[in-house]
Amino acid sequence: MNIAEIKELVKVIDDSNLTTFELEQDGVKLVLKKEAVAAMKVATPVTVAAPVVTAVKEEVKVEENVKEAVKEAPAGKTINSPMVGTFYASSAPDKPAYVKVGDKVKKGQVVCIVEAMKLMNEIESEVDGEIVEILVNNEDMVEYGQPMFVIK
Repeated sequence: MNIAEIKELVKVIDDSNLTTFELEQDGVKLVLKKEAVAAMKVATPVTVAAPVVTAVKEEVKVEENVKEAVKEAPAGKTINSPMVGTFYASSAPDKPAYVKVGDKVKKGQVVCIVEAMKLMNEIESEVDGEIVEILVNNEDMVEYGQPMFVIK
């Protein structure tokens, strides 16, 4: 048996439904095996197609949200949330807010609390300045890096 005959056998087996082919001739044993990949090839695009389309839609939404955030980017320095959690303007519901628009703040001064996993984390100003805008409402959920205050 020569190489051309073996190549022809491989092609015939590949085009057929056979998964195993054995031939013994003149003391030479030839075993050809193939996995049932054809069924997977058909199923894979159908299975993968839906998530890919969904991911593209989500990426477009994320891109639109980023563009909106850039358009609405506050002027001045911001105090951003260092974690995901719930924003609290004061230490207790009956207490006054730590800061309000127009207040002067010093570096290290507590400006709010972000609760994460039942831990109350005091957020301090990283700069001296005046609170120009408060970008979140009391008890709003905040994301990591989300601007909460604008300072001039």
